[in-house]
Amino acid sequence: MYSKLFRSLCALVLLGLAACNGNQQPSATTAGTTAADSASSLPNITLPAGFSIKVYAEVPNARSLCRNGNTVYIGSMSGKVYAVTDADGDGTADHVYTIASGLDTPNGVAFRDGNLYVAEVSRILRFDDIEHHFDNPPAYKVVYDKLPKDKHHGWKFIAFGPDGKLYVPVGAPCNICLQENPVYASITRMNPDGTGFEVFANGIRNSVGFDWDPATKELWFTDNGRDNLGDSIPSDELNHAPQAGMHFGYPFCHQGDIPDPEFGKQRKCSEFTPPDVKLGAHVASLGLRFYTGSMFPEEYRNGIFVAEHGSWNRTVPDGYRVMFVRKQNGKMVAENFATGWLNKSGDVSGRPVDVCVMSDGALLVSDDKSGRVYRISYKK
Repeated sequence: MYSKLFRSLCALVLLGLAACNGNQQPSATTAGTTAADSASSLPNITLPAGFSIKVYAEVPNARSLCRNGNTVYIGSMSGKVYAVTDADGDGTADHVYTIASGLDTPNGVAFRDGNLYVAEVSRILRFDDIEHHFDNPPAYKVVYDKLPKDKHHGWKFIAFGPDGKLYVPVGAPCNICLQENPVYASITRMNPDGTGFEVFANGIRNSVGFDWDPATKELWFTDNGRDNLGDSIPSDELNHAPQAGMHFGYPFCHQGDIPDPEFGKQRKCSEFTPPDVKLGAHVASLGLRFYTGSMFPEEYRNGIFVAEHGSWNRTVPDGYRVMFVRKQNGKMVAENFATGWLNKSGDVSGRPVDVCVMSDGALLVSDDKSGRVYRISYKK
């Protein structure tokens, strides 16, 4: 009877439904079969000619992404952090490991020198030598614990810049308000050990994605516009910060040219840096990456992919797509790249959160609604 029960439990392991090794951390689950089985329920996504999309991995509440080689780290809003591997490089994940659970909204992940950095609402954590401990993840170390504890816009995207510093946004703790503490509505940065904390840029309502131009090493970031000014304004922003100390307008000015009804009389829009691109009102522009791969056609090289999570309070829903931003006639222009998570009847099948360029040049897209990571590839 015991042996029969044991065989049944192990069969569940193979299906990715249970663990038989007795580890308190959830062990690796086979993601490849799950992803393949999900292909039949793949949303009808529209892409430019030559591009295709498939499910790369099933990851509950998949949010921000970072990678090292073919290992992708994924944060969530549900307390868990994952590592997804593709050991054979076939473009479909082999295993999904749970690195941590029970954390406080660990949306942001960043990798450096063998260590995984994770952003909670008020702390930055570090998991040392993580890639040698997927089956038995180490206890985290606290790198920094003096970030605000506000839940409103408290989830964070994090990334290391070309200067070796860890960049951490701190959103406004409200829809629209003016805070005395300059750490609010900003992007901050610190050394990898948590020292040297400083505000890099201000006037940023809520950024959940940024990257650096591979040529100039300058920061580009998304910013979510305020609510309750109607369906059409203000626009989300794609901003460019070539140096520290810049101010991008919040809460005084929105999208570079709309004074706030409450705070706009205090300062003029001309005092602030306007966005390079207006991405649309309430589309919830989140993760972005410069395309540094070689798989996609030449016109995509060094352009910017932007994930739009989609509106939650707009009369006619908008967003729910991946945009591509390119330079055209001296200006930055945004265009649709991947659409279809929002269909013509207004039904929503997915909400893109972040994008990540893989070593082979494919583009991953996380979707926290469906609990998936998609892989977009190109073939002539």
